[in-house]
Amino acid sequence: MADAPRPAPELAQALTEVAVSLRDDLPPHEVLAALSDVLQPVLPHDRLVVDHLDENGRTFRVFAEHVARGPVLHERHYTTDAEREARYTVAEWAIRRVFAGGSFVIGDFATDPRYANPNAFERRLADGGVRAGVVVPLRSGGRVIGAFVATSLAADVYTEAHLPLAQRVADSIAPAIDNAVLRQRERRRRERLQVLEALPLVLGSTLNVTEVFARVADVARPAMDFDVMGVALLSPNGREVEVIAEVNPGDDDVPPTPPRIPIDDFTIPARVLSGEPIVVHDAPVELDPSRAGDRLIIDAGARAVMAVPLRFGERIGGCLYFSKRRANWFDASDVEIGGAISAQVVLAIQHQRLGEQHRRLAHAEVRAKHLEERLDALRGELGERYGFERIVGRAPALREVLQRAAKVAPTETTVLLTGESGTGKELVARAIHHGSTRSNGPFVAVNCAALTDTLLESELFGHEKGAFTGADRQRPGRFEQAQRGTLFLDEVGELSAAVQAKLLRVLQEREFQRVGGTGTLRADVRLVAATNRNLEREVADGRFRDDLFYRLNVFAVHLPPLRERGDDVLLLADYFVREIGARMGKGEPGLARDARDVLLRHAWPGNIRELSNAIERALIVSDGGLISAAQLAITAPVARAVSVAAPAPATSQSLADWEKQMVIDALATARGNKSRAASILGLTRSQLYTRMKRFGLE
Repeated sequence: MADAPRPAPELAQALTEVAVSLRDDLPPHEVLAALSDVLQPVLPHDRLVVDHLDENGRTFRVFAEHVARGPVLHERHYTTDAEREARYTVAEWAIRRVFAGGSFVIGDFATDPRYANPNAFERRLADGGVRAGVVVPLRSGGRVIGAFVATSLAADVYTEAHLPLAQRVADSIAPAIDNAVLRQRERRRRERLQVLEALPLVLGSTLNVTEVFARVADVARPAMDFDVMGVALLSPNGREVEVIAEVNPGDDDVPPTPPRIPIDDFTIPARVLSGEPIVVHDAPVELDPSRAGDRLIIDAGARAVMAVPLRFGERIGGCLYFSKRRANWFDASDVEIGGAISAQVVLAIQHQRLGEQHRRLAHAEVRAKHLEERLDALRGELGERYGFERIVGRAPALREVLQRAAKVAPTETTVLLTGESGTGKELVARAIHHGSTRSNGPFVAVNCAALTDTLLESELFGHEKGAFTGADRQRPGRFEQAQRGTLFLDEVGELSAAVQAKLLRVLQEREFQRVGGTGTLRADVRLVAATNRNLEREVADGRFRDDLFYRLNVFAVHLPPLRERGDDVLLLADYFVREIGARMGKGEPGLARDARDVLLRHAWPGNIRELSNAIERALIVSDGGLISAAQLAITAPVARAVSVAAPAPATSQSLADWEKQMVIDALATARGNKSRAASILGLTRSQLYTRMKRFGLE
């Protein structure tokens, strides 16, 4: 049995070189081989394996495998392999406990009672000569992303004393591995979307989608493998789904899908028709066999099922569905590809209907132009991702807020977003819009604090020619621009009494008039408002109308400040480093330990906006290496107002005093330069003026 490991002096350097090599996209197996040479004296092994969990958490692949002695066991199961067969199922492997955060040592695989009745995968290891092993989790960003495995062809090589060293290695290389896999996924994503560029040519060759659907499936298959692909539309009566096209090269004894099926016979279509993409990982387990439609899917041999909605304007008119005879097949990346295909199918179906209408209706030309404009907008959005999944953060306080926002998104309810400046209120507003039935309509944002009363009234409601000096032509306002979409009023607490009264009338009557006009216009708009003020206190102090407050406060969502979100600051910082670094052409330099410590300690009065500004400043002055604390140049006091283990937060009065002091310190640091002070705090100039006015600092 081996002695307790003693880390070699060069191990730390080797781990750093691994991270750099992975960042430079060197072949993972070569990088692991170099690590093996240094690790061998302290962690003897015949094989090193790095596993990486897939996004669904149910399957995994091998990021890299280095074999010193013995056969290669994981060929065609690497993260670089595009084929879906490369995936292993977590539940079928002994290391599943590691993916849950545990770690373990195998002294002798052949005699260990835990493997007295090995499954097929465990027998595969035994047949490969594996006798002993040490397995620890890979963690990045506060979550388990995979496993680090060292095995030996000899028994009794490892003891519990090897676990800390193995974990040290895993912790050092995990972030670099996670980033490398993300880059691999992004390259694959671009390749898959590029494959779909042939779809418009196929669908554009005819006005009959059914005639070319087999060719559509041939184009789509390299981007997303499946056994069955079909299109189902909602019947005119809304009670049935009608299968208009299906490609099913299955067994001859499997009956074809009936052309029309009652919607209540299925679990999936009813959910998809609400606008929700659905992924079923294991149909026999997740579907309801008592429903005739679900039983049809199960009896056909489908294990994994995915369905994405077909959006016809503001209406869900059906779904595009895929199935595979293997469980755990589809994931979030497939939902994106399925959405891209569905957009093209919608485009083709719309063209087909337009052709039919042109033959029947005299005004078809006008209608066709309108639909073409809408469909061109959809085509321009192909491949873009909108929704709550884009919002970075795993803090329970944030996830609870996002779940609450997601519930209200599909409704027409007015939403009031509250929270400090820079907490991401507009991002949540956009997610609510894109999760609503108005997602194909416009999203129009107005900052109520950035305009004078006169300009704001004209901006919101528009004006007629000659309504005031300089009004040399008619101009539509934001309410008109947001028709059939969402209007986002930011800093709504800054509205004057006159504008508050006009806004109240719009919310009550759904009507408005342009400035200087007499005609009444209809407001077909969903309103989402946001404020960093306490509107209830504003109402009590007489600065905000109580009737308008109650109209806006139908469904309130409060966004927590960054200082209350724990380690989310590091997730966001890593995200900004990737995004802004790529935009600046500086790659992904990463954050040094002292920078991460500063980020965790800082109070973030400007919240996410301040964090983004700090990362951008650091990238400007960085030389391509790890970003240091000095380069972040955070000049405000670094004292977290709230932490996980902190006592109850300060009262609102003490928090206001603290915020006032932050403004005073920033102005002093900037020597009175308000633009620079706003930048230090992560605020806009107008937001800084608002706070100065509130605290009597003008």
